Amino acid sequence: MTTINKGDLVLVTGATGFIGAHVVEELVAAGYKVRGTSRSKDKAQFLLNYVEKTYGSGKLEIADVPDMIADGAYDEAVLGVAGIVHLASILTFSNKPDEVIAPSVKGTLNILKSATKEPKVKSLVVTSSSTAACMPSINKKATITKDSWNDFAVKAACEPDPDGYVVYAASKTEAERALWDAVKATSPPFQVSAVLPNANFGSRLRPTGNSTGDWVWGLYNGKDDLFNIPPQYYIDVSDDAKLHVAALVDPSANGQRLFGFAGTYNANDILAVFRKLEPSKSFIEDRDQGQDLSEVPNQDAEALLKKHYGHGWTSLEESLKRNIAPPATE
Repeated sequence: MTTINKGDLVLVTGATGFIGAHVVEELVAAGYKVRGTSRSKDKAQFLLNYVEKTYGSGKLEIADVPDMIADGAYDEAVLGVAGIVHLASILTFSNKPDEVIAPSVKGTLNILKSATKEPKVKSLVVTSSSTAACMPSINKKATITKDSWNDFAVKAACEPDPDGYVVYAASKTEAERALWDAVKATSPPFQVSAVLPNANFGSRLRPTGNSTGDWVWGLYNGKDDLFNIPPQYYIDVSDDAKLHVAALVDPSANGQRLFGFAGTYNANDILAVFRKLEPSKSFIEDRDQGQDLSEVPNQDAEALLKKHYGHGWTSLEESLKRNIAPPATE
């Protein structure tokens, strides 16, 4: 039994992002029709071209949603859809909370409100973030549960001149919490789940604009930016996309927070893989970074992958190998 059926129309907001584009591909490959949202159709042309070239015409359409926080922003986009994957988010990493937190909450509540207006909707998956539950715990053990919320980030975002990453974490925390509060208050007639992924590595569909996938590409090419980012967990972006699809179609996902945490890494771990894959290439030297020692409830998410795709988490080495391969589109 699945919540939606092959051939049904699925809405993917934020379809042109690193994760969003992979979710589109996994849905099309699985036999669903997809309507993706983008701030403009020009921005989505690479994805339209890729899907048509790889899977044939008529599999993907694009709907313009220039402002996700406008009232009724998604009302037209949801018409006729059976499932929704909401990935659209504010990724400016501005350190101004008013520009990030309230709009993130509004965008999430907008998709829920629009979904309740379309009687065909049977399933909604909202992309949250690892940062909605926790910050990386460097060299210090921490136990994260499905009831964990990143109240540290929410409080820190209110301090003078907060860090942009902390403001982003606060926005994801408050947006997901607002989602579950609204679900509890309104009892919508469809299943709802949230996916909380950590840093996404893996196949790049285009040369740039690959979010955390560009971290790996930068380090591979000698940039040291990744040493300024805390060690944390990773997830292969294809696993993340599959997890979203599994959450969309599986009734057991209803009401669940699914933790997309495959395993921990730091920049030195990535460099070690690079040196193994390409022993003749020179890479920058290791630096002391520590490790994320958080314990996370990622078992249910991996079980869904195994149930629907026959495999668990992709290894760090395989994910990095995919990440440094040529992008699918130019």
